[in-house]
Amino acid sequence: MSTLATADVGALLQLVPVQRAGLALLLAAVGLPVIGVIIVGLDIMPVRFAMMHVALFGIAVGLITGLDPMLCALVACALAGAGVAPLARTPDGLSGAMGLLMSLAIAGALLLLAVSGVNASGAFALLWGSILSVGTPDLIVLGALAVVVPALFWWRRRDVGLLLYDRELAECSGVPVRALTAALLVLVAVAVAGAIKLTGALLVDALTLLPALAARRLGSSLKSITLWAIGIGVAVNLTGFLLALWLDWPPGPVLVLTAGAVVLAVHLISERRTTSWRAPASASRPSSH
Repeated sequence: MSTLATADVGALLQLVPVQRAGLALLLAAVGLPVIGVIIVGLDIMPVRFAMMHVALFGIAVGLITGLDPMLCALVACALAGAGVAPLARTPDGLSGAMGLLMSLAIAGALLLLAVSGVNASGAFALLWGSILSVGTPDLIVLGALAVVVPALFWWRRRDVGLLLYDRELAECSGVPVRALTAALLVLVAVAVAGAIKLTGALLVDALTLLPALAARRLGSSLKSITLWAIGIGVAVNLTGFLLALWLDWPPGPVLVLTAGAVVLAVHLISERRTTSWRAPASASRPSSH
């Protein structure tokens, strides 16, 4: 194991690829942990696995057609998220759809790569991430997620709170459940695809799910859980990235281990409440004017 001196880390931080990677992680820490809150709240854990496979299919299409592989991955995930939304009436229905989608996507990707003769190493390399190759398009996607996800969460906070608390109650309260679920699923799908370049498809949970898991232990309402998730995401991403630079280790695994350590540490804290972590409808309902 080799470590870099503090001066060497400072020199690395002057490099444009390293600065872009740090900015990408900072932007990701704003939008992606909120996506994690949605994943946990809707109990749609299988979605992120399915979207990893769909992203691989999109990358394969990009390699074959000569288009930007990550753009193809984003489009494929967005379409898949919208396509499975009608099946999300119950968590069980969505789980089944995700299993089918996952199988079809990986089979399609492997078939395309085999028939076309394209070197598959370029596609599967993204399973491990390539954070120092982050470019302007990646920053634009992450920046858009950093704005759109919190904005939607705040704008529709009552509806989102009701949906995460109880789907049937949300429907009875006039929440457009199908449209909102579809929008959230598309955001989840695009967020997973957007995070692949940073940690790789296999480690995307470090940016999405793990901050949310830690935050639900610390927060007592949907608002506080969301703020905790963003704060933990920022701390984990910046700390993990600097630690990876200092140790001269791959950033993806270091980010996962850092986030995992935070989750374990937080779960050593005595839980202060006995109610569900999901915010009650009253907590999410904006005050009347």
